[in-house]
Amino acid sequence: MAGEHLLNELGRFDGDAEILQAWRDGMAPEPALLVSEWADRHRVLGSRGSAEPGPWRTARTPYLKEVMDALSPAHPARRVVFMKGAQVGGTECGNNWIGYVIHHAPGPMLAVQPTTELAKRFSDQRIDPLVEATPAIRERVAPARSRDSGNRQLSKEFPGGQLVMTGANSAVGLRSMSARFLFLDEVDAYPGDVEGEGDPIALAEARARTFGWRRKMLLVSTPTIAGLSRIEREYLATDQRRYFVPCPHCGAMGWLRFERLVWDDGAPETARYLCEACDGAIGERHKAAMLAAGEWRATATAADPHAVGFHISALYSPPGWMPWSEVVRLWLAAQGDDRAIKTFRNTVLGETWQEAGEAPDWQRLYDRREDWQVGSVPAGGLLLTAGVDVQRDRLEASLWAWGQDRQSWLVEHRVLAGNPFEAAVWEELRRLLGETWRHASGHRLPVAMAAIDSGDGMTTAEVYAFVRRAGVGRAIAVKGQDGLRAAVGQPAATEVRRNGRKLGGLKLWPVGSSFLKGETYGWLKLDRPTAESGDPFPPGYVHLPVHAAGEEFCRQLTAEQLVARAGRNGFRRLEWVKTRERNEALDCRVYARAAAAALGMDGWGEGRWARMADALSLPAADRIEAPAASTAPPMAAAPTRPRGWLAPRDGWLR
Repeated sequence: MAGEHLLNELGRFDGDAEILQAWRDGMAPEPALLVSEWADRHRVLGSRGSAEPGPWRTARTPYLKEVMDALSPAHPARRVVFMKGAQVGGTECGNNWIGYVIHHAPGPMLAVQPTTELAKRFSDQRIDPLVEATPAIRERVAPARSRDSGNRQLSKEFPGGQLVMTGANSAVGLRSMSARFLFLDEVDAYPGDVEGEGDPIALAEARARTFGWRRKMLLVSTPTIAGLSRIEREYLATDQRRYFVPCPHCGAMGWLRFERLVWDDGAPETARYLCEACDGAIGERHKAAMLAAGEWRATATAADPHAVGFHISALYSPPGWMPWSEVVRLWLAAQGDDRAIKTFRNTVLGETWQEAGEAPDWQRLYDRREDWQVGSVPAGGLLLTAGVDVQRDRLEASLWAWGQDRQSWLVEHRVLAGNPFEAAVWEELRRLLGETWRHASGHRLPVAMAAIDSGDGMTTAEVYAFVRRAGVGRAIAVKGQDGLRAAVGQPAATEVRRNGRKLGGLKLWPVGSSFLKGETYGWLKLDRPTAESGDPFPPGYVHLPVHAAGEEFCRQLTAEQLVARAGRNGFRRLEWVKTRERNEALDCRVYARAAAAALGMDGWGEGRWARMADALSLPAADRIEAPAASTAPPMAAAPTRPRGWLAPRDGWLR
């Protein structure tokens, strides 16, 4: 009764029809019609934007039905992930969803393309034909004939909502409006950071938070590089659904894999699929019936209960789009060209690609670890250096021992919790670097040199202050320089300031970060000799102890990947990028290696190493001196520095 009274009151005003309709739209329950049902009833494909113009038929691509229906308001999913190959109709899922929202479930919607230019092209080539060819939408989006029509290139207004299109490279576009619905297309082509404001997916997702459980997000993309692919990361967080189809011979259900596709040598047209259950040959003629009888099945438990994920390759492309013979031709044409094979795996199979220069397998490193006493240095380690990585809430330090032919042993990795802007954590580092470690010979080795990362502009002054107080030859400040094709470069004098006050000068050492990461990964891939062979460890072999190299350390040590990027003028460049958030173990290793290089280790001959080994062979009561810096001439073995070589002097670092 109250509703009828309100309707009567609204009817007394001019323009009451529009007000009344808006009120009804706002009070109406969520529509029961599913997105796939809407598409079959209303969607029309125009000749300007489709190779098959006419009414939309979900039966043509039956695997898209469940993907689209997950976008319906009544479905519990809030995050729908679609990792796909080419020629499967993935983008049309998003277009059907846009049409459904405009016509049947109005609300604010944001559609994001990789760039603003691509967003304009998407509007012209996808959305305008969608509006023009579909009467149910055309009547709700005014023609773009006047400034106040609400129909602009990157914005389409309709009763109860608005569609805004933008590029992932535009921070302004991503935060321009609140949106209940988000359509993020080709997310693997998005930039890593948008104008210094963060990840574009996170920025877009923040626009929908105010809608709570009613929000929906669709992420669609062909994948790119393993470990870096956004769509792969999103898919792995879902229930990882695959489309299972029945074998026409035995009825066994399975999802299509490229490895089961066979053909006669030199005859792609003979391509057929071998059933995993009965090994029967399945031809292209069976595909339509198989797709119609297929079903999506989850293959994992989702980390997010409100996320569903779908993966499909071009092997499922319906008859007339991309036959299996064409898949075979593309595969054969790609042979001998890694870039072509990458494109094939990404766009045809919908799979990620492992770049050349890939990181070693962390599990292999973990399994081959060695066992020696905690906090001790094995016999081959003659030089001890430290690498220190500075984080906002801690310092992390790795101590590595080095031997002849540049073999290395991880001695210890420590995390020093504390604010790097306060003195306490630096005092803890001073005490750590003042310790000595027992060598297998019975002697105690000090840290000959510590290299501390000063590349973070926020904490650079604190690093400089620590290095200056430690004194020449004890600790150095380093900064990564990717273009440097050597372990370290020529140190440059720099001025130390703190709180605007000059503290003096020191030398800043450039480190060839890319060079040393490549060197480290090459050494990590070396095979451990078998006990039966009796062969020595190869030069450069990296020894990891059970007590210090746990699973997390091994993962961090292999946490970066060498990736080919498009540079200026079309030239490709290689760049190291993280494949996981934590990589401190790798950074600390690089800095410890830089410290050894700064000491001149790479130029030491057999005689220098022999004298160091001979000194360690003396009775433990005798002491040996840590190697001098590279500027000093070779020295005979001398007594070691006493314990606590970084002890406070004249009140510094108190």
